[in-house]
Amino acid sequence: MSLQSRKIVSSDNEILILVDTEDREIGHLSKFECHKNEGILHRAFSIFLFNDEGHLLIQKRSQQKRLWPLYWSNTCCSHPRQGEDILGAAARRLEDELGINGINLEYLYKFSYQASYKDIGSEHEMCSVFIGSINEDVFFNTNEIERIRFIDCESLEKEMDLNSDFTPWFKMEWRTIKQQYFGELAKYI
Repeated sequence: MSLQSRKIVSSDNEILILVDTEDREIGHLSKFECHKNEGILHRAFSIFLFNDEGHLLIQKRSQQKRLWPLYWSNTCCSHPRQGEDILGAAARRLEDELGINGINLEYLYKFSYQASYKDIGSEHEMCSVFIGSINEDVFFNTNEIERIRFIDCESLEKEMDLNSDFTPWFKMEWRTIKQQYFGELAKYI
């Protein structure tokens, strides 16, 4: 379940895709520059994977992360790089972070948000949200992830109500999925 890897799969020098409020590509900039100060709007994705028991795979972000280290987040989230489409980026990151290959993802919705982390930097993303199922072993990358676990929806709701150690995008996305995409969610839980 948790064989670990330490492969370097991410850096501040990655070139990300800048977008406008309609998700039209308008330029490129390093990941570091995209996350400085209030952040610059860039393309991103979030993935929610459920096992056969209907439990969501969540991750505790590595303590090495500049923004929201050691916070719990959804299964996988990242950015497409310059010249990369969103599904290709999602497949790359699932493999890089969790050793997962060949997952069929279902697109749910897209939204933009901005969230600041202390005085260190911000996320300012146009984020596509995907859902899917996982029925294989997971091998997490300790450069990206501190810990993983599966959690049932009721326990997740209780923990989110009681604790503040969840990433802001995870909380926003989970609320939206539960309220507006319950029919799609019901296929997995």
